[in-house]
Amino acid sequence: MKKLFLSAAIVLGGLTSFAANSSLEDSIIKTISIQDEYTEIKLEELPAPITEALKKTFPNAVLTKAYKNAKSEYKLDVTVGEKTGNLFANADGSWIQK
Repeated sequence: MKKLFLSAAIVLGGLTSFAANSSLEDSIIKTISIQDEYTEIKLEELPAPITEALKKTFPNAVLTKAYKNAKSEYKLDVTVGEKTGNLFANADGSWIQK
């Protein structure tokens, strides 16, 4: 029983000394977010393969906005029923997972 109390005291003592040594600078977490810059385009400027793929894959989807980045990748804001979301596609109409 003495060994059990002694072990618990050593463990707790070690944890408190660890907590006392941490500084505020160590607790700051830096988050870096890398995003592709998309610029809004007119819906008429969207390539035909993308609109065809959208109609084929999501026949009930309503396209509200379209964006394009420097890599010729497209971001589509769509609404299906009451749900809204984003889809990403290449210029050839293939879907991109992001």
